[in-house]
Amino acid sequence: MADTCPFCNTDPKKILVSSEICYAIFDRYPVTRGHILVIPFRHFPDYFESTPREVEAFDAMVRECRDYLEGEYHPDGYNVGVNVGYAAGQSVPHMHIHVIPRYEGDTWHPRGGIRGVIPEKQDY
Repeated sequence: MADTCPFCNTDPKKILVSSEICYAIFDRYPVTRGHILVIPFRHFPDYFESTPREVEAFDAMVRECRDYLEGEYHPDGYNVGVNVGYAAGQSVPHMHIHVIPRYEGDTWHPRGGIRGVIPEKQDY
């Protein structure tokens, strides 16, 4: 699977920032301007298979991405999330974390945020 995985074969020129454990790129299908993915170099499908060291590296990279986005895009908020499994919307079976900058007016009703993955549950 790793041979055909787009995240195992990322063009190094597309990498925004990297560490020993993970790297960050812009999402090919961004939800908003500046949407970034944090991706481990190790190929595994599920966030819950991450080692404690990997989780620490992911957190540091998410924060580094936030700093970058603050300087370049000046968003008004963020959604940070992981899709685990097909039922949750995971389309690439290589674990990755979405860092999605949010902007005033980018949706008509942002209340509920990430709860919008099930639209009828978003507004509570």
